[in-house]
Amino acid sequence: MSEPGLVVVDVAAADDATALAFQQLLADRWATAPAQHTTRDAGEPGVRLRCYLDLRQPLSLAAPDEALPPVSAAASQ
Repeated sequence: MSEPGLVVVDVAAADDATALAFQQLLADRWATAPAQHTTRDAGEPGVRLRCYLDLRQPLSLAAPDEALPPVSAAASQ
């Protein structure tokens, strides 16, 4: 992505339900552009899903003690 804080997430999972559940976990924390469906590669097991996150949005945590550690500048490069 061309801006800091915008992330593309490619998910590989065993099935649709798992891939979509993982996407929902991401959406519960950050603003997302959700995928509407998964894709399958012919002859390959499992499914793939791509979604886009905006990490610049504030976290929506259920409880303050669930806070995620800050991301270091070195980790984002």
